[in-house]
Amino acid sequence: MTPGDPSYLSAQRADLLRFAAGSRTEQGFGWLDETGALDPTKPVELWITCRMTHVFSLAVLAGEEPAPGGPDAAELAELAEHGVSSLLTHLADHEHRGWYAAVGPDGVVDDSKQSYGHAFVLLAACSALLADVPGADELVALALTAQELNFWDDEAGLVVDRWDRTWTELDPYRGVNANMHAVEAYLAAADVTSGDGSASDSVWYTRAGRIASQVLDWAEANDWRIPEHFDEQWQPLLEHHRDEPAHPFQPYGATVGHGLEWARLVLPFGLVQAATELADRAVADGWATDGADGFVYTTDWSGQPVVRERMHWVAAEAVSTAHALHEATGEQRWADAATTWWAYVDRCFVDHEHGSWHHELDAQNRPAATVWPGKPDVYHAYQAALAPELAGGTSYAGGLAARRPD
Repeated sequence: MTPGDPSYLSAQRADLLRFAAGSRTEQGFGWLDETGALDPTKPVELWITCRMTHVFSLAVLAGEEPAPGGPDAAELAELAEHGVSSLLTHLADHEHRGWYAAVGPDGVVDDSKQSYGHAFVLLAACSALLADVPGADELVALALTAQELNFWDDEAGLVVDRWDRTWTELDPYRGVNANMHAVEAYLAAADVTSGDGSASDSVWYTRAGRIASQVLDWAEANDWRIPEHFDEQWQPLLEHHRDEPAHPFQPYGATVGHGLEWARLVLPFGLVQAATELADRAVADGWATDGADGFVYTTDWSGQPVVRERMHWVAAEAVSTAHALHEATGEQRWADAATTWWAYVDRCFVDHEHGSWHHELDAQNRPAATVWPGKPDVYHAYQAALAPELAGGTSYAGGLAARRPD
């Protein structure tokens, strides 16, 4: 099979699902190590449980064929249902609403209410609803309520970042990462709240567009490198985490993968030129700029590499965005880029022995664990392997649902 061709992508998705099925725990879905075993030192994270629930729901919608030893259709449906059930029980705060950031066998590990994780609750809930997963309708309603009451800032046209458990103390930090995943979740919400009309008729589509417009304004004013960190007045903090440049969620400088991811996410609004500018900047700054193939993790504000490790999610977003831009622009260069990057992914990231993708490589493309130990996440990789079939849709689940026969 040729990396990137339909049979290769189908096989990739099947093996990713086989690997991901091992993450099931009583409380949700746990953190997997390099071999696919649960890491007992890690709690059950909200964002991982949501991402896995989302992926299993997509797999149900896609009617995926199982890999040897992987989950069949009934098992995929049961895994998606387990994810929804976990979000309605173990990870839910039944006293103060919302969801804990992390839980363990002995109870709550992190009781903060994080915008990042709550965006993934909404994404998982919408995907599960379209996949007809029991309980998903209740989960969607609860997730939308949290966005409406606690995270959406209508004056700013953006979402805030983090509350304490009781929703009384709001962290002054504001972040673009949470807003990026809010756009993703709001687009999915538009697919399930628009009734018989277009997704663009939904208030959630409008709100996603407001977020995207603001971020694009910041990016354009900064040579298409996206400022990521802000204070409570939405003033950029360009030196944030300079002393901790490899932070997994709030790294210093420009995050190359986010430029690529935003490029894909603004396409449903018809912003093709802005998407192209973002992607071109990310590729120019990030791809093979230090003597080896691969995208560096971060750069400074002049485009010089800062953290040179290669992250699997950046490569996944690169191929997803290349497919989307090829469809949106018709430019052959994006199809060629997808071919190049899929070959690199197969050569360097795909673990052909244990399954899934190495989450991090060093600057010489050797497996590393400076930022991301283990393989906790198949969300980016699975979506990358699905993207060529669904480019141009509002959300992945919405695109798959639209293909189902009536």
